[in-house]
Amino acid sequence: MTTMSYSALDSHVLVLNKHYAAVRVVAARRALTMLYRQIAEIVAVENDAWQSYDFESWREISEFRSQYERDRHEWIRCVRFDIAVPRIVRLLFYDRLPKRPVKFNRRNIFARDHNRCQYCGRKFVSSELSLDHIIPRSQGGRTDWDNIVCCCVTCNVRKGGRTPQEAHMKLIAAPVRPKRSPLITLRLTSEKYASWRQFLDAAYWNVELRD
Repeated sequence: MTTMSYSALDSHVLVLNKHYAAVRVVAARRALTMLYRQIAEIVAVENDAWQSYDFESWREISEFRSQYERDRHEWIRCVRFDIAVPRIVRLLFYDRLPKRPVKFNRRNIFARDHNRCQYCGRKFVSSELSLDHIIPRSQGGRTDWDNIVCCCVTCNVRKGGRTPQEAHMKLIAAPVRPKRSPLITLRLTSEKYASWRQFLDAAYWNVELRD
């Protein structure tokens, strides 16, 4: 493998264990490394059926798709050929499921709340949002999933160090601890990742983004 597109190499690829259970999401560069080392295979969902490919067979089918379906894929340019970025790979020898809780951080809170102020309901860019303790820390409120929400500057100033009831404000939705990464949920709304849907069930799998 040689000269490659930076944006394509950073594309997200869903990783399944050998029993087709989702375990994580990785960058395309890592997925292709696993494929090239023959510890994973590509799973492509085509017409509601699963097709499996090793590196060489995927390279060959990429030649066809490069001519007739190029706009349906992201591409990595090598010296002698272009290869389509896979959406899903399956580990051939790994059968465990991850036991990692969703990380409690600013990025995941914004993703959970869809960058929407949980008081006025308006959507903002991340730089215009803050995090609000529903029950203020001065009143014993904890810093956890159930007590932190996205809040715009205007609503944050209006609420101040009070509870919503004290400030005569109302939450548009009760905050919850996500069962899987909120960023994965956002990506499932994109047709680019439509093939992921049948492998991701929030009741069973907790998928975490990794580099």
